[in-house]
Amino acid sequence: MTSPLPARKHAATKATRKGVEKPADNVVDMEMSTGADSHMGLRLWLRMLTTTNLVQTELRRRLRTEFDTTLPRFDLMAQLERHPEGLRMTELSRRLMVTGGNVTGITDQLEKEGLVTRDTDPDDRRSTAVRLTPEGRAAFDRMAAAHEQWVVEMFGGLSLDEKAKMHDRLGKLKQHLRKGLED
Repeated sequence: MTSPLPARKHAATKATRKGVEKPADNVVDMEMSTGADSHMGLRLWLRMLTTTNLVQTELRRRLRTEFDTTLPRFDLMAQLERHPEGLRMTELSRRLMVTGGNVTGITDQLEKEGLVTRDTDPDDRRSTAVRLTPEGRAAFDRMAAAHEQWVVEMFGGLSLDEKAKMHDRLGKLKQHLRKGLED
C-alpha cells in the first residue's frame, strides 16, 4: 500500500541559538526545530501538532477535490448531524471554537445551497436554530463516509494494537490535562 501523504525531502538546516539547528524554512516537521536536548514533553507536543497538521492538510485537500467543500463547512455540518433538533448560532460557535462571524458566513453559504435552514426561536426572536435540510443530511452522509475512509487509510500504517496503545496513552494525557485545568 502506498502512503496517502506525499513524501517530504529532508531539507538543509541552518544554525541558530546555542548550537541548536533550526530546519530550513520549507521543513514541515516543527519537532525538528528542537535540539536533541529539548524537553521530551515539548518534542512530543510538536510531533502531535505536526501529525495533526499533516492529517488536516490532507483532509482539506480531499474535501476540496472530492466534494468542493472546506473542512470548516464539513465540521459545521457534522455538529448539525449530531443534533437533528438544530443548534443555536452561539452554540455552533462554541462547539467549533470559532467566532460567531465565521459561523454566520459558513451558515449563509450552506443556506444558499439548500443544505441548512434557520428557524427563529418563537420565544426569542433574536435566537436562531440551524438545522440540516434533507439535502444537507444526504450530502453530509456522503462526505462523512469518505472522510472516515480517508482517516482509516491515513492511519493504515499502524497496526490495530499500535493504534489502541496510542489511543489509550493519549486518553491518559487528556485526563491529566483536564484534571490539571480543574485544579
